[in-house]
Amino acid sequence: DLWGDRERFVRLVARLTGTQPLMAAERVTAVTTQLDEYFHQQRQEFDLPLDWSVMTPFQEAALRAVAAVGYGRVSTYAQIAQRIGKPKAVRAVGRANGSNPMPIIIPCHRILGSDGKLHGYGAPGGLETKAWLLRLEGYETGF
Repeated sequence: DLWGDRERFVRLVARLTGTQPLMAAERVTAVTTQLDEYFHQQRQEFDLPLDWSVMTPFQEAALRAVAAVGYGRVSTYAQIAQRIGKPKAVRAVGRANGSNPMPIIIPCHRILGSDGKLHGYGAPGGLETKAWLLRLEGYETGF
């Protein structure tokens, strides 16, 4: 289970949306509905409120750039660094991507190494999960 038990997931949603747990419980339905639609290829973008203030300014910039990478498309860590005006911060972009608090919703799986290959994915299943998500979106990884 990617998110763990419901109570843990509610606490995560509360933290990431800047709400109290009771309000977050209501949002869990929206999150799970949109994820279900994504996994059934009925949704390509998520429409969920995120509290970006839980991140450092650099993480926010990097992950907003990651969030802008469209469904079925990929980018590299170096391209994300360029987009946020920090071309030498490739490894820092990788760390920000690795600390992504909402994988899939902020599509960190769409970010590849400069060699065009899969590198790092901290969610359960690691690179196999990353490759599976990309294939779900119609991007063949060769992994």
